[in-house]
Order: sequence, then C-alpha cells, then structure tokens
Amino acid sequence: MKIGKYQIGDGHPCFIVAEIGINHNGDIDVAKELIDMASSAGCNAVKFQKRTPDICVPEHQKSVMRDTPWGRMSYLDYRHRVEFGLTEYSVIDAYCREKRILWFASCWDISALNFMHSIFNPPCYKVASASLTDSGFLYAHKSLGKPVILSTGMSTWEEINHAVEVFGSDNLVLLHCNSSYPAKTEELNLEMIYTMRLDFGIPVGYSGHETGVFTTLCAVVMGACVVERHVTIDRSMWGSDQSASLERGGLNKLVEEIRTFELARGDGLKRIYESEKIIRDKLRK
Repeated sequence: MKIGKYQIGDGHPCFIVAEIGINHNGDIDVAKELIDMASSAGCNAVKFQKRTPDICVPEHQKSVMRDTPWGRMSYLDYRHRVEFGLTEYSVIDAYCREKRILWFASCWDISALNFMHSIFNPPCYKVASASLTDSGFLYAHKSLGKPVILSTGMSTWEEINHAVEVFGSDNLVLLHCNSSYPAKTEELNLEMIYTMRLDFGIPVGYSGHETGVFTTLCAVVMGACVVERHVTIDRSMWGSDQSASLERGGLNKLVEEIRTFELARGDGLKRIYESEKIIRDKLRK
C-alpha cells in the first residue's frame, strides 16, 4: 500500500509520523513550530487530532469546571479552546505543502471525519485505539477508500480481529500500541509486532507512548514499518500528552537511528565488499 508517495511495508523505509495531536494547545504558531521540527528531523508526516467537542465530550463532563492556562472554564469550553477549525487547518495544509511533509489526522467522530475528507482529502486516516471497537466509525472510514492506520492499544485480540475483518487486508496498517501515558517499558510487549504480522499478513507498525527512543528503534528492528511518536516543544507544557512526547533532540535522534539501522540492515545476501578485498588478499595469501 502507499501513503502519498511513500510505499509502506517490507523492503521499504519506515514511515515516520510525528504526532502533534493537540500538543499545539490551540496555538497555530506552536503547530507550525512542531511541523518545522518534524520536517527538519526528516519525518514523513505529521498528524493532528480532530474532534467535534459538542459530540465527543460526554454530557456529564461538559459543565465540569477546570483550571487551565487560560483561566478557569468548563471542560467543554476548554475542548473548544484547544480545537483547530477551518482557518487553522487551512494554514496547516498550506504550511505542510511548503515544507513538503504530509499531514493527516485522527478523527474522533463522524462530523470531524466528514470535515477532514470534504475539505482537505488527506492521504490517509488514523483511527485511534479508543475508536477500535466502534464498528460504525470503522465502516465510515472504510467507505472513503483511503489508507487507514489503526492503533490497537487497550484492545483484546478479538476486538483487533473484528476491526481487521471490517477493513479487510487492503489499505490497512495496524499499529501495536500501549495506551498508557507514559507507557512502562515492561508493558510495551514488542513481540506483538511479530504476532500481528504473522497472524494478519498485513503491514504492522508501532505507536509509542514511552519515554526515550531506544524501544521505538527496537520496534523498527522487529519489523515495524510505520512509527508514530508524540512530539512537543517542551515536555513541561500544559497537556496530557506532553510528558510522553519527544522534544526536538529526541525526535532528531530517533529518525537518525532508524535511518542508520535501515542503512546497516542490508539485504541478507552474503557478498565480499570492495573494502574487504585488500584485507582478504593480505590475510589469505
């Protein structure tokens, strides 16, 4: 399968996604800085999250008061405060084109999905782990005929299997994921990348919520063809996802090490390299 110009799967470079999500905190300048960060690091795409707050916020939470950096407000008002709309996403669309980096979104409701598809027609969609059991929502994604990246955190094997049955094996990438923030190293269970590759026979990637980059690199070594990590300007910023996000240095290091591994991996065919021949001639006379 392809996402934009990029081929996804075995034998192709890992597709690296910088998850901006809502770490922009409703500030378009912060979003542009994070796009810059992802582009300069060499990521293939950035991802946002799109919600319709009046739909996504449960009724019993809408009027709950909350202290925020912008003052005390209801939870519903807070969700509106950090949500981007047409104006902001139009800026993002133009800016990503300028930076030559793909962008797409995790949509959390049908209205948000229709908004994204009808106006921006992104190259793919991401379905968050929280939506994996919403069959109607999965079918809505499938009907668009776009590649779908599906996270599998906090899900049973039966639930994952049902979601794969909905989408079929075409145009689908599964992401192994632990949905805690930040995720504990001993709970990452990276062997699931092997398990899902063998069982479903479709591309499998990794969505990491851990701190650091080593275990995400390990996921690529174990066969993850797509990697997604949250990014932030500063992990101390306001927001539930910030602490499990990578700052600029961490993102640069992750992309560099993934590409170094891909360069070193080779093709598994034994050969004598030109650089070895002089040594061979010297030591085997």
